Amino acid sequence: MKNNKAIVVFSGGQDSTTCLFWALERFNEVEVVTFDYQQRHDKEIEIAKHIAEKLEVKQTILDMSLLNQLAPNALTRSNQAITDGENGELPSTFVPGRNLLFLSFATILGRQIGAKHIITGVSETDFSGYPDCRDIFIKSLNVSLNLSMEDQFVIHTPLMWLDKAETWELADQLGAFDFIREETLTCYNGIQADGCGECPACKLRKNGLEQFLATRSQ
Repeated sequence: MKNNKAIVVFSGGQDSTTCLFWALERFNEVEVVTFDYQQRHDKEIEIAKHIAEKLEVKQTILDMSLLNQLAPNALTRSNQAITDGENGELPSTFVPGRNLLFLSFATILGRQIGAKHIITGVSETDFSGYPDCRDIFIKSLNVSLNLSMEDQFVIHTPLMWLDKAETWELADQLGAFDFIREETLTCYNGIQADGCGECPACKLRKNGLEQFLATRSQ
């Protein structure tokens, strides 16, 4: 690769941490960007900081509090219930414009630090109904960002076609299975590692883990 520097959109969760390990294997230089949009749990930022320090990667934290103001949802409001989408509605945890803004700002940052590769942990296989996790959205945004800055960035989505069991398998292949299981925060209720076991994020993570462990032991 002519440019071998990458930036990972990083929350400290299972998916973005798997992507970080993926990036560290493929690029000579890797940084992470974490967004503070006044999410429900401050612990998410703390965990992201801790992991970045432990893996010795430079982290930039950007203030995205305006997103909280414009798009109230269950991830930013403790008085809103966490619910799955029903009857064609989006889940209450959907944050309108989040990936659009996160990837746009990550690319702007990438331009400043000389990183042409932007990595995000979105997945269309386990996308929970979020429209901004779809492959068609990522591809269209990639084109728009390149046109807007007259540049050639590449948005990588290593998990796009993986379900959660396959994401655990990738973590294992990267030698990061135990780290990701013990150090990350995926739980909507702010509980590290295996989480609360009850929220939608924990159920998805747990089911994938059980599926992977069943095949791993064979």
